[in-house]
Amino acid sequence: MNYREIRTNEMVNTYIRQADITLSELGYTEHSFAHVTTVAEKAGYILQTLGYDDRLVELTKIAGYLHDIGNLVNRIEHSQSGAIMAFRILDHLDFPPEETCMIVAAIGNHDEGTGVPVSPMAAALILADKSDVRRNRVRNQDIAAFDIHDRVNYSVTHAELQIDDAREIIELTLTIDTEYGSVMDYFEIFLDRMILCRKAAERLGLTFKLRINDQPLI
Repeated sequence: MNYREIRTNEMVNTYIRQADITLSELGYTEHSFAHVTTVAEKAGYILQTLGYDDRLVELTKIAGYLHDIGNLVNRIEHSQSGAIMAFRILDHLDFPPEETCMIVAAIGNHDEGTGVPVSPMAAALILADKSDVRRNRVRNQDIAAFDIHDRVNYSVTHAELQIDDAREIIELTLTIDTEYGSVMDYFEIFLDRMILCRKAAERLGLTFKLRINDQPLI
């Protein structure tokens, strides 16, 4: 089974849809199909660019698409509950145990609270997930009522994650509209994520860089 088949599987999409509904009720930013598809494609891009084999790239995209289903259970420790749910789904779909293990381990290690880049797949998933910051993830329509997460995401007008031609550096480039959020706001809520990104990049033999408004910060 491939990434396209997972994306069109109604059982999988029901879990993604319902997990995002749960987060919406809790006031979190968008974690639905736009987010998981972005993460899947970015994670695949990372390993493909670094020359990993096609099947691993495909499995990494699947991990990216499934990575947030644990939010259906609870936001707390959602990576672990998501890994268990992914195991059940993949087992039901007759994935080989070796492939299931890789995907489950990556999902279970993608969160900055407990995550570790235990494999190239896990590292790519971490980098793709933590770099998805953008204005249209904000659900709240009342700017005056924004919390810091809303402000930071809404302030980002452009975000790009790119590996250099020498395959030595992976850089997250952000353009921030400081009318809505500051660079310090970004670091206040994303510092742990950026530290994990640095570890994930190192697992892939890369150096992680962060550039905001044309200024190198990491």
